Amino acid sequence: MATYAIGDVQGCHDALQRLVQHIRFDPTIDRLWFVGDLVNRGPDSLEVLRYVKTLGGSARTVLGNHDLFLLAVAEGVVDLRAKDTIHDVLEAGDRHELLQWLRQQPLHVLEPPFFMVHAGLLPQWTVAEATSLARQVETALSGPDYRATLQTIFHDKATTWNPTLQDSTRLATIARVLTKLRACTPSGEMSNFSGPLQEIPSGYEAWFNILGRRSADTTLITGHWAALGLHIEPNLLAIDSGCVWGRQLTAVRLEDRRVFQVDGLARP
Repeated sequence: MATYAIGDVQGCHDALQRLVQHIRFDPTIDRLWFVGDLVNRGPDSLEVLRYVKTLGGSARTVLGNHDLFLLAVAEGVVDLRAKDTIHDVLEAGDRHELLQWLRQQPLHVLEPPFFMVHAGLLPQWTVAEATSLARQVETALSGPDYRATLQTIFHDKATTWNPTLQDSTRLATIARVLTKLRACTPSGEMSNFSGPLQEIPSGYEAWFNILGRRSADTTLITGHWAALGLHIEPNLLAIDSGCVWGRQLTAVRLEDRRVFQVDGLARP
């Protein structure tokens, strides 16, 4: 039995199929952990969702910002942009079933010594605190008022985290951290920066490089930061290696941290 963490697929179904063949994945004994962003920007979001859903208990996935965006578009909360490639899901006959399954997925997976989220954790959050905060958003997304929660996430002004935040602003800020964080200040002020590590603006640092980070005793598995690329440290597996941008799709076997990769989407 082996568990493989897989980076941002983003609709690259062909690359995903080549990767599972490369690792010789056996759904009867192995498990796949998807770090989020199953959909968008690549050509086959529909087939990726169908495949991961059929894996049942052999797969675990956390929601990424593109997955939340798909749910929001489907509910009329936000509009499609020219660069989005999720039309196949929105027009599918099994759309309702797939979206119902997607919004039941968590924002975190905790299985010591590993903790998986799409983007990262603020330096002041412990893993226990992050788990509790993630569950607040998960409960709202999986409940009957999920459309209002999506409206909150995409239209309420997420602010710098403060434990006294309430209601919609609290949910929006938690979701922003878990699905969009790359760089922040030591106090937890987030940047919208998305470039390479060496170009982070003055005053900010990669979230995982903040001294005194309170989650440093757990190995975090994340994606989201394609410009960072595959980045492995003793307590970090950052595995978005830019599949949809023509680089690689990565799997890391958690038992021994062996890295497996296949070439990603060929870009014109």
